[in-house]
Amino acid sequence: MSAAREVVIEARGLQKHYQLGAETVRALRGVDLEIRRNEYVAIMGPSGSGKSTFMNLIGCLDSPTTGEFILNGHPVAGMSDDELARVRNREIGFVFQTFNLLPRSSALENVELPLVYAGVGKKERRERAVAALQAVELGNRMDHRPNELSGGQRQRVAIARALVNTPSIILADEPTGNLDSRTSEEIMALFARLHGQGQTIIMVTHEPDIAAHAERVVTLRDGTIHSDRRQTPAPVVARPARVEEEAEAALSGT
Repeated sequence: MSAAREVVIEARGLQKHYQLGAETVRALRGVDLEIRRNEYVAIMGPSGSGKSTFMNLIGCLDSPTTGEFILNGHPVAGMSDDELARVRNREIGFVFQTFNLLPRSSALENVELPLVYAGVGKKERRERAVAALQAVELGNRMDHRPNELSGGQRQRVAIARALVNTPSIILADEPTGNLDSRTSEEIMALFARLHGQGQTIIMVTHEPDIAAHAERVVTLRDGTIHSDRRQTPAPVVARPARVEEEAEAALSGT
């Protein structure tokens, strides 16, 4: 594979401007960045740094004002809303702080959802969703609804949903923001395992201890890249048995 094909995200002179009345807000002021396949990158920055805007652009939730953005060979600038939606569903697996699960649907049905949008047949949908839930160690929770799961298990369902379409990247927005420290470590251990299996992961976070698990940290400030450094990822220790015990206790009321 050539170096050019290994690049999953390529941003060149990326700018995003918003018009607020008579004022023009320059949220991004010319970002140049490459992210290669199987990288594990944390995007950091203070409030107003442009990291949320940058996340929206690389997640194909918005288009740049100027500049070039290519996602896995797809030039994004100038795409219509329908084209952006198709690229999002095919190329990006989203993991959100608030899980964004359908409350009345089972874990399995939640994971199937991106495949429904992609027009995948019922039998294949079911097989792929089951495999994704087994990959995040939730094979025994497939019929449970979100309110029957612990916070860590709900985030695992969200990660399974992100994986089910075999996306080019996993884009995680504050994935541990609603979890306690112990469960956060469990989720970070899962991300580390997925990265070890070849998954490209981009994680937006304001927490240094969470960013410490990535192999590369890109810091934005005032709409530009302030620093871009590589690091040795911090080790994580998962304790899935304890999470299962806590979920059972919560359901039983003990």
